[in-house]
Amino acid sequence: MTLATRLAGALAGSALTLGVLAAAPAGAAGDPVEPTEPCATQQQKVDDAQAALDRVTAVFERRKDKVEKAKREKEKADTPREERAADRALERAKERRDEAGKDKKAQQQRLARAEERLEECQAAQG
Repeated sequence: MTLATRLAGALAGSALTLGVLAAAPAGAAGDPVEPTEPCATQQQKVDDAQAALDRVTAVFERRKDKVEKAKREKEKADTPREERAADRALERAKERRDEAGKDKKAQQQRLARAEERLEECQAAQG
């Protein structure tokens, strides 16, 4: 490497470091933003839980599709070797589907608890 390349890299790195350090205190003062509505925090948590449930549900559906695909592959297997490989793939797909199902159930429970807290807050307000 030439001296000019090294100097340019060092200057760029120090400029990034100084820019990050200078911007951090202004943007991350540590003061939480006060919600304007009485139950805004609970509503935000419900929205976040619903979004997470949507993501988990999408994963679960993809995993279910993979199980179905693995079942079709197992039926199409001709040799014992292909059949064993298809069996292993099917078992892995089922395990992953079951894990995603547990995640989905847990997220549904989180969403239900968040909705309960929101309802309690709204009842206390009105």
